[in-house]
Amino acid sequence: MKLKKRIVLAYSGGLDTSIILKWLQENYNAEVICYTADIGQEIDKKKIISNAKKLGVKNIIIQDLKNIFVKDYVFPMIRGHAIYEGVYLLGTSIARPLIAKDQIRVAKKYKAYAVSHGSTGKGNDQIRFELGYHYFGPKIKIIAPWRIWNLKSRSDLIKYAEKNNIPIPKDKKGASPFSVDDNLFHTSTEGKLLENPKNSAPEFIFQRTISPEKAPNRSTQVTINFKNGDPIGLNGKKLGPAKLLSKLNQLAGKNGIGRVDLVENRFLGIKSRGVYETPGGTLLIHAHRAIESVTLDKETMHKKDAIMSRYAELIYNGYWFSKERLKLQKIVDLKKNKINGSVKLKLYKGNVTIQSRMTKSNAYSMKKVSFEENKSFIKSNVEKFINYHKKKLRN
Repeated sequence: MKLKKRIVLAYSGGLDTSIILKWLQENYNAEVICYTADIGQEIDKKKIISNAKKLGVKNIIIQDLKNIFVKDYVFPMIRGHAIYEGVYLLGTSIARPLIAKDQIRVAKKYKAYAVSHGSTGKGNDQIRFELGYHYFGPKIKIIAPWRIWNLKSRSDLIKYAEKNNIPIPKDKKGASPFSVDDNLFHTSTEGKLLENPKNSAPEFIFQRTISPEKAPNRSTQVTINFKNGDPIGLNGKKLGPAKLLSKLNQLAGKNGIGRVDLVENRFLGIKSRGVYETPGGTLLIHAHRAIESVTLDKETMHKKDAIMSRYAELIYNGYWFSKERLKLQKIVDLKKNKINGSVKLKLYKGNVTIQSRMTKSNAYSMKKVSFEENKSFIKSNVEKFINYHKKKLRN
């Protein structure tokens, strides 16, 4: 007996991917395997399994990738201080390569001929997923329903769901919902009234940060401990990557830290408006720059800053596995073994303040910066330095 062909679907258990699941079953003579990557998003495993089983799926895989996500994707990005277009900490962008890589692993394990995702035809995620698919499984077929099916609107999806007895959440019936993506690093919200940039973001859309106005009237202090460029603990207590980020999310979120409202330029050339919450990541960026300031030399720091914009753009565009990103990562990590110590932060009503930087590194010399007279800095050399640079002005 000939085995039925298989498709591995990136499945959340929600309305859209449940519709895609049914559509794949109707249009492809193949068994659909449901794959969910647990990267710290709000996840209801029972609902995922129940919804998939109702549609006849026998193989449902939920993979815990939280520590891998933070250690091998978020932390390298933090070391590079990657910020897209000045404000976006790339929370959605950095998650897609990992999901794509593991989805292909599952596809190979079960000898699937195809993979599928639920990204829309105008967004960035379809590119990020598919570049990852191509990198790890160039011979595996990609099925992108939003680019090929006849369902063109939210009302079309609702009708399709009703026809096939697919559960429809009440808040989605009759109106297009906000589009929400979340993981351990961030939450993004897009769509509905946010599509018009003149509209203010309503307070109820924020999921992991309290408004600065309602944040506590007393500040919170936290010390982040670093070793070889990565955070390894809080207040002197060692923590695993996922646990550490989770703790920082809680501390920053309750102090109203990490909100960004931006209009960004998508890879496809479309402008889109989104609201992002990256509480713990905001603390990590501040702290990492602070610990670098007392552990790295000027040339290394400036070299990193010079490539940051390109590095961030590569991540945004889905090029995490590209040779160019890996080459830039080597520059980012050139002297990461020197980045050791701790940074104390004060969190207060949406603000992050550096309280202290502590390290055994000798990159920062108190003798040289002191206003007291000392022999460690030869002032007579300054005139020669200025004269050299005066000549370069006219070159």
